[in-house]
Amino acid sequence: MTRFVRWTALAAAAALLVGACSGGSSDDGKGDGGDGETHAAGPSSSPSDTEAGAALPASLTSQKLDWEGCKGTADSPAPSSEWQCATLKVPLDWAKPEGKTIGLALIRAEARGDDRIGSLLFNFGGPGGSGVSMMPLYGATVSPLRERYDLVSWDPRGVGGSEGVRCRGDKAIESAESVDATPDTAAEEAAYFQDATDFGKGCQKAAGELLAHVSTTDTARDMDLMRQVLGDRKTHYFGISYGTELGGVYAHLFPKNVGRLILDAVVDPSADTVGHAENQARGFQRALDDYLKSTGQDPEQGTRKIAALLKDLDANPLPTGTSRKLTQTLAVTGIVLPLYSKASWPTLTSALKAAEEGDGSELLTLADGYNERDTSGRYGTTTHSQRVISCLDDKQRPTAAETKKLLPTFEKLSPVFGAFLGWDTAGWCHDWPVAGQRDTPEVSAPGAAPVLVVGNTGDPATPYEGARKMADELGKGVGVELTWKGEGHGAYGSGSDCVDSTVNAYLLKGTVPKDGKVCS
Repeated sequence: MTRFVRWTALAAAAALLVGACSGGSSDDGKGDGGDGETHAAGPSSSPSDTEAGAALPASLTSQKLDWEGCKGTADSPAPSSEWQCATLKVPLDWAKPEGKTIGLALIRAEARGDDRIGSLLFNFGGPGGSGVSMMPLYGATVSPLRERYDLVSWDPRGVGGSEGVRCRGDKAIESAESVDATPDTAAEEAAYFQDATDFGKGCQKAAGELLAHVSTTDTARDMDLMRQVLGDRKTHYFGISYGTELGGVYAHLFPKNVGRLILDAVVDPSADTVGHAENQARGFQRALDDYLKSTGQDPEQGTRKIAALLKDLDANPLPTGTSRKLTQTLAVTGIVLPLYSKASWPTLTSALKAAEEGDGSELLTLADGYNERDTSGRYGTTTHSQRVISCLDDKQRPTAAETKKLLPTFEKLSPVFGAFLGWDTAGWCHDWPVAGQRDTPEVSAPGAAPVLVVGNTGDPATPYEGARKMADELGKGVGVELTWKGEGHGAYGSGSDCVDSTVNAYLLKGTVPKDGKVCS
C-alpha cells in the first residue's frame, strides 16, 4: 500500500530536474524577517528559551556535536567532504526529558561567507523523508543561502539514521503489491484490511516503545533542542510539503523562537484525514488535466481514457517483461510520479502509450521509483516511516462503511485517483497499534516573526489553496503568502526567478514581501 498524502522527499528531488523559466515580479514591502544577527556556533546561553515546557537538563542543552565526514550507506554513497555529519541526543519521551534518549542523525555544510546568520534547518517532507540523504542533493539549489547560513538537515525520529523503522521485509513488500488498493469484492476488501493490520503489527514489533514517540510534535520539540545545541537564538527553517506542517507546529509551540521560516508546498492545516485525501484528489486531477492539455488532449476525454485503462488493469494486469505484472495499483502509482514535476511529463506520455499497447514496463519502472525499489528488489523505508508518523499524528480512523459512502465524492473529484485516495483513508491507519493524537495540527503562532508561506497553483500533492489557509491560521501579521503560477510540487528552485529572489531576500536580508504577492 502506498500513500500520496504529504509525500515530498521524492518531490523535492524531482524539483532538481525542472528546467529554468522566467518569473514575474512585484514590489516588495520591508519588514523584520526574524533574527538577522550573526551568532557563533556553540551551546545556547540559556535553556530557558524553551517555551513549550520546563527548562531542559544540561545533559541535553550543553551537549557538543562531534562533526565528522559523512559515511555512505547501502542506499546512498557518502556525500562530498564539504558535508559533515553528527548525532544529536534527544529524549525518547518529551514528557520525561531526563529519561531515555535516542540519537538523531544530522548533516551540515558550513556557511561560506563571513556575515553568518546562523543555521538554516531543512525538512524535505514525507513525513519520513531523510534529510541526511536529501540535503546534499538539494545543496546546489539552495547554494545562495549558504553565504550566510550553515545548511543543516536531519533524519527525524523514526527515519533513516534516526532509529529508522522497517515494518516488513523486501519479499513481503513485493508480495503486498498484489493487494488491490481499491477492493471490489468482499475477498479483496478482507485482504486489503488484513494487509493493513499486518503492516501495523510489523511496525509495532520493529519500533517498540518508539512507535508512540514519533509525532510531529515530538519532532518540533527536537528542532528547538537542535536550535539550542547549534547555538542559535532563533530557529531559521525551510520546510517543504509535510515540512510546512512541521514548521507550523513548531511556530505554534515556540513562537518567540521563530526566526525566518519558509513554508513551501503547503499542507492545509485545517484539513483532517479525509480532507487531505480530498485535497489531493483535486490536486492530482488538476495536474493531470494540465498535463493532458499540454499534449493537446481534452482533459475530460483524456481522463476517461486513463480511467478505462486502469479499469482494464484491475481485471487484467499487464506483462512487463519480468515475472512482475503491472497491476491497477502500481499503474496509479506510476502515473502519480511524473505529475510531481512538469519536466517529467514526457515520461508519462511514453509510459501511457506503452501501456495502451500492452506493455506495462514503463509504468512499473515509474512505480518502482516512487516506492524506492531498486533493480535488485530492495525497497526503501520512507513509506514505513511516513506511516508510523502520520498514524500517530492523525486521530481520524474512517471505517470501511464510512469510506464506501465517501467513494462517490472521491470518484467525482477524480475518476483516476479518487477511489485510491478514498480507500486509503480507511486502510492507511486501520487497526493501528497506537492511538492518533489530533484531528488537525495547531499552527497558530501569535507573536511570532513573519513566516513566508509559498503556494504553487499547479501543485498536485499540496494544492495551493492550503497556502492561504496556513497563512490565515498562523495569524494576522505572521503568515505572509507568496503565490507562484506554476506546475509541480513546490516553488523554490523550480524555475521562477521571482520566487527564488523573493525567498532569498527574505532569508538573507530579512525582506518580507507584501502578503498576497504573485509570481507568474
